[in-house]
Amino acid sequence: MEPPVLAFTLWIFAFLSVPAAGYPNGKVREACSSMMPRHEHSPQPSPEHTISVNETKFRPGDHIKVNLSGPVFEGFFIQARNAENLAGPAVGSFMLAEERISQLLTCGLCRHATVVEKYKIFWVKIPGPVISQPNAPPLTTPTSITPETLPTSQPVFHLTKSFNASGCGSTKFCIRNPAKCDPGAAYCFFLSFKQNNHSVLIEMSGPSEGYIAFALSHDQWMGDDDAYLCINEDHRINVNTAYLSGRIPPVLDSENGLEDISWRVADGLVQCSFRRNLRLPAYKGRFNLDANYYIFLADGEASEGGLIHKHHRQPLITNGMYNVTDSPKDVGGSRSPLLLKLHASLMFVAWMTTVSIGVIVARFFKPVWPHSLFGKEIWFQVHRMLMLTTVLLTSIAFVLPFIYRGGWSEWAGFHPYLGCTVMALAIFQPLMAGFRPPPHAPRRQVFNWVHWSTGTTARILAVVTMFLGMDLPALNLPDPWDTYTMIGFVAWHVGIDILLEIHSYCLIRKVEVIDEDRIQILQSLTSAEAEGHTFKEIVLTIYICGNIAFLITFLAAIHQL
Repeated sequence: MEPPVLAFTLWIFAFLSVPAAGYPNGKVREACSSMMPRHEHSPQPSPEHTISVNETKFRPGDHIKVNLSGPVFEGFFIQARNAENLAGPAVGSFMLAEERISQLLTCGLCRHATVVEKYKIFWVKIPGPVISQPNAPPLTTPTSITPETLPTSQPVFHLTKSFNASGCGSTKFCIRNPAKCDPGAAYCFFLSFKQNNHSVLIEMSGPSEGYIAFALSHDQWMGDDDAYLCINEDHRINVNTAYLSGRIPPVLDSENGLEDISWRVADGLVQCSFRRNLRLPAYKGRFNLDANYYIFLADGEASEGGLIHKHHRQPLITNGMYNVTDSPKDVGGSRSPLLLKLHASLMFVAWMTTVSIGVIVARFFKPVWPHSLFGKEIWFQVHRMLMLTTVLLTSIAFVLPFIYRGGWSEWAGFHPYLGCTVMALAIFQPLMAGFRPPPHAPRRQVFNWVHWSTGTTARILAVVTMFLGMDLPALNLPDPWDTYTMIGFVAWHVGIDILLEIHSYCLIRKVEVIDEDRIQILQSLTSAEAEGHTFKEIVLTIYICGNIAFLITFLAAIHQL
């Protein structure tokens, strides 16, 4: 048996600052053969670290000191292999020089040390020096590893200028948000596809400190999608692909089939472009581009090492399915599904406008509109119509999220629980009103208090529910504008309510006559309040105008989503 000839190879790879959940002790036995870290990224082409040994000859049982040197790193993986069969299993064994910073890993016949550097920056199978026994025959195979044995990565170029929208709708398919925005603007999200024979040039741009991404989907739900991500890591963009299998963080592909990769980070914008073939059958999870898809466009934060976090707002989703290789179009999308926008709009109409006006009419306009209309006082008919409208709008809006989600939402916090409570109270109010006692019945006072307290509770909970709903990812109105505007509406309503209360009190005091330390009421309360009906009608008109202004402001903001 010929004396073995040994060569050392090295693997330095990136790693997060904490161990991955799948390898809590940091030992990745699956990498023993390939020495490829399971980081879903390609290795760097040119090694920056070297391996040296203190002896080039050895005899069985000898100890040889191995040194790894180069730029600062956080991890390494060293193996010894037969120099005439580098693809074979590892041989020999190691002893740790410093047990606090390294550890042994059993790979077949030997042990290894595994440590870490950066998640996306690593080199695979860096060749080391050859050591041999005395009188060993010359090597019959090269000691170095040929480029074909290493995964290759496409060259990456730096964009010299921003993208532009020329050709959108005529020579390339574009998605822009806001509509018709300039890709160079700090607020513009931009995605374009331009076909050239059997490949498509893709450009993506958007304001982000972390990442921007788009996905091709067969529906408007996250999951089973073909995703493309441009991740900003230390002002360097990494372009990756991933197959989204559900509402979980994507696992980035180690090979993606993308070509002509370019990127740019400037003025708060992340911009990247790349080319891919219409069909990539060799890459699992890559959809054919010559088919119809919903297109998602998202952005979010990325931490050190390129780890991406869930997008903090709803992705932009096209309103229909498109074939990006078909006739060029210039389209937009929405960050809020239509059903949820209808849900929010109906709730705003119900609990900002109809219920608020209905309560003021019932509280202050009984003596102002005492005449009958269809057998009932005008104030009561107006009040009842507005309240029934509130219940109808609330009921319609209530079922829309369930239709959209297909059931209960686990991601909406307290909003759905409060919404169900408001819905129950809204239904209870008219049912209770149907059993209202006569005006002079002994139980009428109890009914009045229960009716008032139930309605007031429903209105307060409705405002709280709207506050919570405005910032949910599926709606996410501009913040903090939405909060300040809602506070303004509440202040407007409370201010008008207090003004009318003060007016009623002053009107009562106006008809009192002080005679010898005795207050004589000259008129009844109803007659006294009727005298100020003109003032009340003017205030009600102003209130309705202001109320509608707030409502239109919110509806316009929802429409812009």
